[in-house]
Amino acid sequence: MESRNNKYVGNRYSGPRTPKEDKMEMIFGLRPIIEALLAGKVLEKIFVQKGARNETADELLGLARKQDVPVVSVPIEKLNNITRKNHQGAVAYISAISYSPLDEIVTSLFEKGKSPLLLILDRITDVRNFGSIARNAECMGVDAIVIPSRGGAQINADAIKTSAGALHLVPVCREPNLKNTLDYLKDYGVQLVACTEKTEHNLTDNTVDFVGPTAIIMGSEEDGISPEYLKRADAKLRIPLLGQIGSLNVSVATGIILYEAMSQRLRESGYANLNTFEPR
Repeated sequence: MESRNNKYVGNRYSGPRTPKEDKMEMIFGLRPIIEALLAGKVLEKIFVQKGARNETADELLGLARKQDVPVVSVPIEKLNNITRKNHQGAVAYISAISYSPLDEIVTSLFEKGKSPLLLILDRITDVRNFGSIARNAECMGVDAIVIPSRGGAQINADAIKTSAGALHLVPVCREPNLKNTLDYLKDYGVQLVACTEKTEHNLTDNTVDFVGPTAIIMGSEEDGISPEYLKRADAKLRIPLLGQIGSLNVSVATGIILYEAMSQRLRESGYANLNTFEPR
């Protein structure tokens, strides 16, 4: 009997499953990965054998760098655990979605006279949390979700299922440097609002205007928003809690702050009753 913890391609064993890599299409071998990049395939991540340097490997790394595809240097044992085939020191996973360029989205929204509402996720690593956040974002009118190239959840079949298909509806932008992205948005006139426990300002105080161009930053499940991103925020808000547990699940917290943003925008547009609002 085939073990449920192993992964098979056809009837052939190709190594143990891991939760993040399950249900993702895999490419192995230096040349096949290069051809996939040249053909415009969107790759989620590339694992390359540590210390491997030759002309073909350098070509792969150059293409990956040019296309902002995350590359992880790993011991050969890691690659052998992923597949027992001749991987030549490289394994890649094809992304389940296509990523969108953030600058084009922001420019297009301003040109159409719209006020962008963006959601920036700092190191959200749990796949199901990410999927749930994407579902919230789609329901609350978010124009794009921004994630880092490294340190975030892989977008696989579980993420898409948890999002109820929202990841096929809301543009996702994968950025190589979130610090530069935040600076770009500030220069473009987008206010940065950090949802964090490290502030005395409550969401219920109504001190932040979400009607204007806004990017909401949500932090990781473990330690919240990175300090370098927090100091760039124009406003910091916490969600007041009455219970004994000190924090909310990040997907729940995201839904709450996005609802406040949506409510303000609806009132500004004259839609006082949600039941009469026609989704854009």
